[in-house]
Amino acid sequence: MTRRYLSLPPEWHQRHATGSLLSNASSDVEAAFAPIAPLPFAVGTIVMLAVAMIALFVTDWVLAMVGVALFPALFALNFFYSRRMSPRQIHAQRMRAKVATVAHESFDGALVVKTMGREADESRRFAVFVTELRDALVAVGRLRGVFDPLMESLPSVGTLAVLVLGTWRLQNGAVTVSEVISVAFLFTVLAFPVRAIGWVIGELPRSVAGWDRVQAVLSAEGDLRYGEGELPGDGPAELRFDRVGYRYADGPPVLSEVSFAVPAGRTVALVGATGSGKSTIAALALRLVDPESGSVSLDRVKLPDLSAAALAGAGALVPQIPFVFDDTIRGNVSLDRPGIGDDEVWAALRLAQAEGFTGGLPERLDTAVGERGTSLSGGQRQRLTLARALAGRPRLLVLDDATSAVDPRVEAAILGALRAAGTSLLVVAYRRASIALADEVVYLHQGRVVATGTHQELMATQEGYRELVTAYEKADK
Repeated sequence: MTRRYLSLPPEWHQRHATGSLLSNASSDVEAAFAPIAPLPFAVGTIVMLAVAMIALFVTDWVLAMVGVALFPALFALNFFYSRRMSPRQIHAQRMRAKVATVAHESFDGALVVKTMGREADESRRFAVFVTELRDALVAVGRLRGVFDPLMESLPSVGTLAVLVLGTWRLQNGAVTVSEVISVAFLFTVLAFPVRAIGWVIGELPRSVAGWDRVQAVLSAEGDLRYGEGELPGDGPAELRFDRVGYRYADGPPVLSEVSFAVPAGRTVALVGATGSGKSTIAALALRLVDPESGSVSLDRVKLPDLSAAALAGAGALVPQIPFVFDDTIRGNVSLDRPGIGDDEVWAALRLAQAEGFTGGLPERLDTAVGERGTSLSGGQRQRLTLARALAGRPRLLVLDDATSAVDPRVEAAILGALRAAGTSLLVVAYRRASIALADEVVYLHQGRVVATGTHQELMATQEGYRELVTAYEKADK
């Protein structure tokens, strides 16, 4: 399940709540496996069952037919049990996922909940789903409470029937006392295999419900198919968008006929209002998603033709929201990638303007930063994630508003250092000072490229661009 989660594209994850995915990987997998635990034991008891049935027929075939009659009763009981239990188990598994989703939202949004004083409301919201889950599990337990005693009673009913029938045959002289006692004893031997089979049958409805939910993930479509191509040469890579169009699911087009290039070793800034498609372009640039139309290429090689290793080695994305692992500074930057030692980590931190604060930490590279980097400021987390991307020496670096939490002076120093390093840069930029550092600016409006050129050229010729950049500048002040 974990491997499947990691192989599916971000677009798939955006359609599924994290809590539901956690439930799939824990509760549903456990439910799907539940019958497997008693299964070998139950299969092993078939030997006991077979031997006991042979012995019954050898002793007296009439009394043995009572034992044979147990199995149709067993299968009929299982049929009615499964028909009634399956919808209850499916509902219970869904509610487990819903409870996990609501809990994850509450815990992940703890800061919002606390600052807005919504603790009681969140508790009530959580209680609604927990109550429904409880009721679903009670319904399951009630039906199981009827099924289990019936399964347990079948061998006892068979033993009682054998004693009644055996007494009648004994009176008629058809069997001896020892044969009746032997058959009754064999029925007590049959009791254990029947119970073991009942354990497996009892788990099957929940297992089927869990397996259906697991299979929905394992069979999910949307994988990105990779080729076997490699990028020619070394050094900075050229990124090119050619008439690219994209939409999310069945929504309206997000990008239409987008064409521009990031020349090798140059810096291109994407500028546009909120919702103009800048983050989508950043995702397309490193093939987190594929375009609906058109093509994206690196050094004239279309991204789908590249191998996964070639694409991962050539490009790096620093997203809007920095993600920091609960690890040390060293672990967050290197990610245990081969060839990235302490020297490479320090070099990346230096380029990201993170060497200063890292050197001042108590244990320097060995300093643990806490879950999601709670011991660091927002700007420090952004610089740490930037250093992580730089440590792999990417030929193309995509910054999706990745320096918004640092002050303009530090941002200018970061962009200056990156330009000096010779890496091709695609930057989603807002600040006028940052935009002015770019060699070229791509101005987007409603998913289309309106104009390209230097910052000065667009300021002089594009009124919408001028108003947008001026508004950003006023907002910063």
